Amino acid sequence: MNLPQHVRLVEVGPRDGLQNEKQPISVADKVRLVDELSAAGLGYIEVGSFVSPKWVPQMAGSAEVFAQIQRHAGVVYGALTPNMQGFEAAVAAGVKEVAVFAAASEAFSQKNINCSISESLQRFVPIMDAARQHGISVRGYVSCVLGCPYEGDVAPQQVADVAAELFAMGCYEVSLGDTIGTGTAGATRRLIEATAAKIPREKIGGHFHDTYGQALANVYASLLEGVSVFDSSVAGLGGCPYAKGATGNVATEDVLYLLNGLGIDTGIDMDRLIVAGQRICDVLGKANGSRVARARQASR
Repeated sequence: MNLPQHVRLVEVGPRDGLQNEKQPISVADKVRLVDELSAAGLGYIEVGSFVSPKWVPQMAGSAEVFAQIQRHAGVVYGALTPNMQGFEAAVAAGVKEVAVFAAASEAFSQKNINCSISESLQRFVPIMDAARQHGISVRGYVSCVLGCPYEGDVAPQQVADVAAELFAMGCYEVSLGDTIGTGTAGATRRLIEATAAKIPREKIGGHFHDTYGQALANVYASLLEGVSVFDSSVAGLGGCPYAKGATGNVATEDVLYLLNGLGIDTGIDMDRLIVAGQRICDVLGKANGSRVARARQASR
């Protein structure tokens, strides 16, 4: 299969990247990050999550962030809304696209949201109905697609079935998440083949964590399978609390370097992206998780 000519990167740093940080991050710093990502040419930015601050304190100011960001024409500013209350808060904040998530592992679903996969999907029905009424697009996530911290291996067919349900419910696209970062290129290709038998290949996205250093290999394997949408996080922000030593999302800078080398268009400015990533790392007082950013900085 030919590689895609254009790839859309879904920047999840402001949400998935920051949500597990322990130290408080000001609304102003979050707004600056989103604005710098917009200026760098990202076409989709997941700005925040409308969840109870009791469970995810870092996302408590999401409505304020949405109110203060400079929205660029043609850029999607999305939010995670795991329940109806979150969806209603997102609508009130002027969000035009939301995301919902389900697990491909029964054990993961039971241990983390205390219900079965089927029950979790049913919870999304009112959200999907309300989204249609408000003209809001819904993106779907499936977690633990290449391994579960409780079950181990997850069958590709099981992932495909959950993705198909989300797609049938009205999700225009389904992102397949390697939550604990144990996936390999071969397993990734088999997963996409199985999922593409259930939903159109162009409706599949990839979300890879780099725990075992395989994220870029899995992105390339996905490209070979015709996938042209990938979630990534500036400076490799984020981490998986379920896997000891997990190093978080694949860095947007590193994915962009791979895509640039393959001659695949993204519309993203690498220099501006690196500046945005380094600035938020300085705020957090942590090392930049992007190998490309570190190499660029070392060579100057």
